[in-house]
Amino acid sequence: MIPAQQVQEILDATRIEEVVEEFVTLRRRGVNLIGLCPFHNEKTPSFNVNPARNIFRCFGCGKGGSAVTFLMEHEHFSYVDALRWLARKYRIEIKEVERTPEQVLAQQYSDSLYIVNDFALQHFQDQLFNTDEGKSVALSYFKKRGLREETIRNFGLGYAPEQRDLLVKTAKNKGYEVETLRKLGLCSADGSRDFFRSRVMFAIHNLSGKVAAFAGRTLSADKSIPKYINSPETEIYVKNKTLFGAFQAKKAIRQLDECILVEGYMDVISLHQAGIENTVASSGTSLTEGQLQLIKRNTNNLKILYDGDPAGIKAALRGLDLALEQDMNVRIVLLPNQEDPDSFVQQHGGEAFTEYVNKNAQDFILFKTQLLLEETKGDPLKKAALIKDIVLSISKIPDPIKRSLYLRECSNLLQVDENALLSETNRLITGSIRKKAEKTARNPGAASDDDPLLAPPPETPDTFEYPTNRTSLPSVGKGDTFQERDIVRLLILYGNQMMNPEATSVASFILADIEESLGDFDEVLYGKIAQDYFQQIQNGAHPLPDHFLNHPDAAIRTLTLDIMSSPWELSPNWVEKWNYPLQNQPMPDFNFDSDARQALDRFKLRKLMKMCEINLARIRAASERGDEESMFKYMKVQQKMIEKRNQIAASVGTVILR
Repeated sequence: MIPAQQVQEILDATRIEEVVEEFVTLRRRGVNLIGLCPFHNEKTPSFNVNPARNIFRCFGCGKGGSAVTFLMEHEHFSYVDALRWLARKYRIEIKEVERTPEQVLAQQYSDSLYIVNDFALQHFQDQLFNTDEGKSVALSYFKKRGLREETIRNFGLGYAPEQRDLLVKTAKNKGYEVETLRKLGLCSADGSRDFFRSRVMFAIHNLSGKVAAFAGRTLSADKSIPKYINSPETEIYVKNKTLFGAFQAKKAIRQLDECILVEGYMDVISLHQAGIENTVASSGTSLTEGQLQLIKRNTNNLKILYDGDPAGIKAALRGLDLALEQDMNVRIVLLPNQEDPDSFVQQHGGEAFTEYVNKNAQDFILFKTQLLLEETKGDPLKKAALIKDIVLSISKIPDPIKRSLYLRECSNLLQVDENALLSETNRLITGSIRKKAEKTARNPGAASDDDPLLAPPPETPDTFEYPTNRTSLPSVGKGDTFQERDIVRLLILYGNQMMNPEATSVASFILADIEESLGDFDEVLYGKIAQDYFQQIQNGAHPLPDHFLNHPDAAIRTLTLDIMSSPWELSPNWVEKWNYPLQNQPMPDFNFDSDARQALDRFKLRKLMKMCEINLARIRAASERGDEESMFKYMKVQQKMIEKRNQIAASVGTVILR
């Protein structure tokens, strides 16, 4: 276990933007950073990172929290593993205290899939580098393909020998369970033999560098043997959301703002070795929406390399409309005959490869039009079908300006009136919108921002659309909950700030005045936080926002995140462009003194109004039963409360109508 003192040291060193940028491309907007949410599909960024408060929040799907929360959600880490990851990143040495056997077993169980995959990787690499068979068969194969040892180790390449059950026996001897091997597809269903045998091995990493799966390539010339076999899908490996080489490529993709997509594992590895590190592979499958989302989080620019025959290229192109729907800029590169990225870079080198790719990259729509146009010469029916195919692709593009430009270019290439193409495009778009509307009417829960035709317009620098699907929280406005929430907001955000001239903290100033009302909050959750804060002060501590952001109570964590994050912020243009700062008060984060006084007055005013109503009921009851003594006593109390109520109302500018 990690001692509490070291946990705090790790959290203090962590910068949310540095952690999130390992997985998501962010751009600055005002004081915050925004990007595409990694937890749900979207075209318009709603994922917000607040460096000042060290939190993230998606205003689309509602996920949010600290850097630890992000790693637990995105990488499926346990709490302790997320802390270990942060400790490694910030070079903090952890001195863990001894764990109980039960805690060790629980940790091993939660991490068992990754642990066993890591064991398998070490096993395959040991067979590659440290056995005669591995050196003569597999290592020589990799070296003939031009790979250096550094590259082989970096990508987790290895060798599975022909021996029937070597991996299974080795795993058993080291204490690993056969059931876990079976679940990961490393052995047969009955656990008697290895799944990968007589193959060179490729490790498939997730975005954080952990081994999620394996692929094995046969070295046999027998055509009846599958060239590649892969691990099955598991909780840690979903094929249509995985790209080979994404872990090694993500930094270069962000830096170059471009991703190169190839077909095979060796293509990726050879290009990386040649210095072309922004390369990934879909592993022989058609591009899926999940894979495109993975790319889009790092860049909108995608270059796809093809080395196949025209028929294979046409089949692959049919699936690329998905990329257009994601509003990505897709370019196609055809390599010379009999060349693939691996052979090309081995023969000509990295610089020549880059030069060729940049020179021969063609826009996807125009490439598709020219490729198919050659087949339609002299056949009007085929040409009409081609036109419909091209227009269908163009209709998938969300940006109307892009659509217009493509229609003009295709009009010239196809020699068809531009208005006819525009009319057909509009018909397809209208039909798509109608189908979506009908689907939503049948199933309201199916509505999503995944459809680019129904997506909101791109945000402007100073505006942001507030989402409707937010995390459920206490309703504000019922009873005294608005004033109670404001008290809680000030406690969480500014409780340890000092007020003048009292020379006391905001929390002490507020809680000392409402101590008697802490048990009378209309909203139980707000009262629980106020009492928690009061208890902390009683114990001599002033809790920071992290105390509530990482609270054991999930409802408190959710509320704290909602309070700490906001889809709105004051535009910096007022000061930076027009030199017009706020005139009547400090900036919001520095206005806590005035906020605390007004919030406290509003809170007391609401409580006094409620007490007046209760006391008025007592006066009526005493009058009805003829108890004049009690009635006059309550009337004196009522008069005092009304005087105090009116005094507070005047100070906050509230008009009392009754």
